[in-house]
This record gives sequence, C-alpha cells and structure tokens, in this order.
Amino acid sequence: MHPAASVIIFNTFSGLGFGLLFWLGMGAIVPTGMGAFIWFTIAYLFAVGGLIASTFHLGHPERAIKAFSQWKTSWLSREGICAVFALLVMAVYGAGLVFAETRLTLVGIIGGLASLGVVFTTSMIYAQMKTVPRWRHWTTPAMYLLLSVGGGALLSGQVTIATVLFVLGAALQVFAWLSGDTRFQTSGTDMATATGLGQIGKVRAFEPPHTGTNYLMREFIYQVGRKHADKLRIITIALAFVLPVILLLLPFNHILAVLAVLSHIAGVLTLRWLFFAQAEHVVGLYYGKR
Repeated sequence: MHPAASVIIFNTFSGLGFGLLFWLGMGAIVPTGMGAFIWFTIAYLFAVGGLIASTFHLGHPERAIKAFSQWKTSWLSREGICAVFALLVMAVYGAGLVFAETRLTLVGIIGGLASLGVVFTTSMIYAQMKTVPRWRHWTTPAMYLLLSVGGGALLSGQVTIATVLFVLGAALQVFAWLSGDTRFQTSGTDMATATGLGQIGKVRAFEPPHTGTNYLMREFIYQVGRKHADKLRIITIALAFVLPVILLLLPFNHILAVLAVLSHIAGVLTLRWLFFAQAEHVVGLYYGKR
C-alpha cells in the first residue's frame, strides 16, 4: 500500500506519546511542578501531534468528527473515543502533579491503561483487515504495543525495561516479517476469488481494466523491490533496536540518551514505511499486480 507520510508520522509519534503517558500514569516517574509540566508537554506533543497528522490523509479532515459515531463496528471510531478518554484522564492526573504536587494514583493507572488502549485500537484498524493478509495476524497488535511501551520506557528513562523490550521487539519484528512474507500466498485469495470467476476455469489478466491509474491503484498497489526491502529491514533493526540497546548499555550520558531516542525514532519511521509499503492488498489481484 502507498506509505503516506501523514500516516507514518501518526503511527510513529502517537505510539511514543501514548507509551510515555502509560509510564507516567503507572508512576514509573512521578515529577511535580514544572518538571511534571515538561514531561506531560512532551507526551502530549507526541500523542496529539501524531493524531493531528493522521487527519491530513483524509479527503475531508473537517468530517473526522463523524468517525466517533461508529464505535459499534469501527476500530477507527473506538480509537478516537479511547484517545479522547485517555487524554482527558491523563490531563487530570497531570494537573494534580503540576498544580498540587499530588499523585492521583488510581486516575494515573486508569489513564495509563487507556493510553495503551489507544495503541491497541490503532493496531486493530490494520489487524482486522481481511484484504491485507500480512496485517491480519497477532503480531500486528503485539508490535504496536511493544513499540509503544518500549519507546515510552526509553523516553522516561526506564533503561533496563527499554533494553529488554527492544531485544524482544527486534526478535518479534523479524518473525513478523518472515511469517508475513508468505501470508498473502497462503491466504487462499487469488485472481479467481478476487474476480468471482473461478467456477468458469483458470483466470488470468488479459488486459488492464483501464489505460490510466486510479485511486485504488495509487493507494493499494504500491510495490517495493525485494532487495530494497531487505536493506531497509536491516536498517530498521539496527536503528530501532540494536543501536539504542548498545547506547543504553554504555555508562549513562545525556548525549548518548538523546542519540538513542533519535535512533529509535528513525528506525520506527523506517519500520512504519515498510509496514505500509509491503502490505499487499488483494485489490491488486484484479489489476494483475500480485
């Protein structure tokens, strides 16, 4: 699928922001006063900034409010509702730390868990799509949650936890790639099922449906070369997981900590680009592109 910049930014930074809010809510760090204001500002800039970035991929961003009404059937709607709830609850928790220097423990726990709920609902937008076999797997929500919690641990200075989660994340991501590479072929979907003509006989593309491109072809039939993808996978593992772990294992230094954060963000941006670029949508079968 076409890796739109707005969606990549959203998936990267909102995950980090809500991951940091999770650790703040759980009391991994309990800043007060101006310190708390700075921590929550960083978390909200990432979380809210990512959510705002996602609207730029909409044809009519002003209609985004309508998404909240479909919570019974839409994971996108559930994501929006969960995000508003988490941000409001964490605002109350943060206000207690900033203005009263008081930790509202229960409020923080509820807000922290709700923050993870936002990440989970985001992941399910993709994991529930039958049309993209690569995404329809338990590794999709698992990686979303692991990256969010791990990235949040890194931002909040939870060195040991971040190190363990990054090692697990690297292993799980490699597994997700390897298992995902064959998921489209083993899904049982082919040109015969895509066109509904399988009962007649063998189906093959004779000519393209039309001479030019259309929206479906631009958005859902993006293809990336195998060699190019393999190089990007190596870069992803190195930047998102390996280099941050190495930097975290060295004696603490603020410069090294910043480099670890920047490396992780760059790696996750690359990972998210691949997440969309390698997602084979079944509509490509209709156009003879799979």
